[in-house]
Amino acid sequence: MKTAIIIPARYASTRFPGKPLAMLAGKTMLARVVELARKAAADFPGTGVYVTTDDERIKNHAGEIGVECLMTSPDCPTGSDRVLAAAKQLPDAPDFLLNLQGDAPFTPVTALQALLDAYLENPDVEVVTAVHR
Repeated sequence: MKTAIIIPARYASTRFPGKPLAMLAGKTMLARVVELARKAAADFPGTGVYVTTDDERIKNHAGEIGVECLMTSPDCPTGSDRVLAAAKQLPDAPDFLLNLQGDAPFTPVTALQALLDAYLENPDVEVVTAVHR
């Protein structure tokens, strides 16, 4: 199974411009989210981790932290639209996309792994959603 964890990261937030590059305990928010994605992907061969943005500052930072960045249009209305636009740029279409928002540095790795497991167990489903009871 080929999976892509794609992290949309937008610089031009109206409420908090530059949020993905904000520092949290010595690391950027984006670096923390990329670390979560990499930890989640470690047990799932064929899983790639990517950042997607329309901003050169975020693209440059992605390069600094060693994650591939897929540039998308500033006209993408949502992070989900940006993830889809980025996925279409990948040379091999993934079987499963995991949209991990770039401003979610406290997402439990176990939640991401549970989403990947849920798809592996039910590859015919089109959407898997995390739920906290």
